[in-house]
Amino acid sequence: MTRTARVLVVGAGFSGAVVARELAEAGHDVLVIDARDHLAGNCHTERDEDTAVLVHRYGPHIFNTNNEMVWCYMQRFGTWMPYTNRVKASIPKGIYSLPINLHTINQFYGLRLHPKEARTFLASRASREYPEPTNFEEQALSLIGEELYGAFFYGYTRKQWGCEPKELPASILKRIPVRFNYNDNYYATRHQGLPLEGYTEVIRRILDHPAITVELNTDWEPAMKGVFRHVVYTGLIDQFFGCEAGALGYRTVFWTCSGGVGDLQGNAVINHCDLADAFTRVHEHKHFAPWEEHERSLLFTEYSKETETGDIPYYPKRLAPDLELLATYQIRAAQEPNVTFLGRLATYRYLNMDAVVAEALERAPLILRQLGRPAA
Repeated sequence: MTRTARVLVVGAGFSGAVVARELAEAGHDVLVIDARDHLAGNCHTERDEDTAVLVHRYGPHIFNTNNEMVWCYMQRFGTWMPYTNRVKASIPKGIYSLPINLHTINQFYGLRLHPKEARTFLASRASREYPEPTNFEEQALSLIGEELYGAFFYGYTRKQWGCEPKELPASILKRIPVRFNYNDNYYATRHQGLPLEGYTEVIRRILDHPAITVELNTDWEPAMKGVFRHVVYTGLIDQFFGCEAGALGYRTVFWTCSGGVGDLQGNAVINHCDLADAFTRVHEHKHFAPWEEHERSLLFTEYSKETETGDIPYYPKRLAPDLELLATYQIRAAQEPNVTFLGRLATYRYLNMDAVVAEALERAPLILRQLGRPAA
């Protein structure tokens, strides 16, 4: 391991790469380590050997943001292609557009409503039983009523989170809009796109600085704290402390892969909302790069389950016991001298990529103030 660096960054995903770049540009030598054999964390992309399709190995990631500073920053490290994520939902009645929009409502109910009529109609279907929803199910019933909730959200949520939706916080559903026009863009953000050469190449370019050294296949060890002047830790916060108070709860996902010639499902993502399907989504990766042409294609069928030893954690569950445990670890983290906890895993939050980049850019000046002037 390189021991001349003053700063150690644990994790070569977006959080670690961006903060390492900022510290390096300020004149500090930085060592970045990652336990995996590749850069970019869960955003890692690679070419499939048989089809040449650019695959998002850990599930699709579409960069979208309203943050002009973050968008401009990302332009420095690659060519970004415009991309609109148009998600479809499979239910027993057919295939529908998500988020729920005017087309979804009219198609589902067999109507021809205008926007104002659709608002009134949906309000008549929504439950008035929960003026202040306290969980996911109450929030859904208050927004869209029992029929749309049962068709599009109940089964999918059960499979995704492994529990009854009423056990989940209402805030999860507040991120999903209902539109009263025919806009089927999954996101409502100003900037949306995908990197022409994939996310791993973007991360490689961010880390391409003479003051940054990268070592893959390298695990974090507590003894490293004594070697470096400052540690930026982007891994699991509970594992930093050896899970001494217990392990935080996550859901993880895995995929089965199949291939064939031509266009296999006609869309990048189709959600399978019915409980009769054990899987949650099917991805056809070549549709994430519509500027490319491929004779063959790949389907990744996604399943959700509880995180076990050896699994990659994806979605923090953040149920009441998890939040109590998190508070314990946060108190301990605040007492760690010269350690910055940064990113999705280290803060136990679900963060979009733009929020991860923004937070890394915001925290870097604070770390620089702690480090002081770099050595001449």
